[in-house]
Amino acid sequence: MSALDNALAAAQENLGVEVGVSDWITVSQHMIDEFARVTLDDQWIHVDPSRAAAETPFGGSIAHGFLTLSLASRMFYDCFDPLPGQAMGINYGFDKLRFLAPVRSGARIRGRFVLSKVRKRSETELLRVHDLTVEIENQNTPALVTSWLGLTIFDL
Repeated sequence: MSALDNALAAAQENLGVEVGVSDWITVSQHMIDEFARVTLDDQWIHVDPSRAAAETPFGGSIAHGFLTLSLASRMFYDCFDPLPGQAMGINYGFDKLRFLAPVRSGARIRGRFVLSKVRKRSETELLRVHDLTVEIENQNTPALVTSWLGLTIFDL
């Protein structure tokens, strides 16, 4: 049996199971400011903590939703090692992405991954879908929920 077929069989045994919980990541104001700089999104609710404290219900500045989403890559690396025979992994996109709660500057977040789908796309490609929930420490409502599609490419 090929490395891909072994990975498929192992993944099928974990369908519907939480397969990873990442380390906590602190979303600092510096991180928010740098994200604003590189994305050219310097809306004041992100980069002006004093104004955000005075004019929003958030008590200060909040992270960009896309910053929170972009940290999913780090969360994935915390949880998963390359599979035997894997040449690379490719982000294939997201389904049903929802931002449910703002991430305040200084908050800690982490990702929870549930394997929801897996299928062989070709002799070298395995499609895995993880339902991802990004939690905010000490809050009941998560920052975001989504289904994350990833292609695992295997050597021939």
